Amino acid sequence: MRLARVIGTVVMTQKLASLTGQRFLLVQPVTTEGKTNGEPFVAMDTVSAGRGELVSIVEKREGAKAFGNTDLPSDGTIVAIIDEIRSVK
Repeated sequence: MRLARVIGTVVMTQKLASLTGQRFLLVQPVTTEGKTNGEPFVAMDTVSAGRGELVSIVEKREGAKAFGNTDLPSDGTIVAIIDEIRSVK
């Protein structure tokens, strides 16, 4: 899993039939401190995340499992909205 912040939405008029009905968001990977950590990418949304929210992303084959369909093409899937991060000392 990795952390990201939702920075936008993605609209697709043409896509694979298996992606019909799926919502796509543009996310920016971030560190636990909220600093940018890599290039933005498109992720499928399972939790109705909104712009500016901190989310948890599952990537690669595990991302498709969130939909119960391992044949669904997904490089990244949003599986949680993060309310708070606490450091353990």
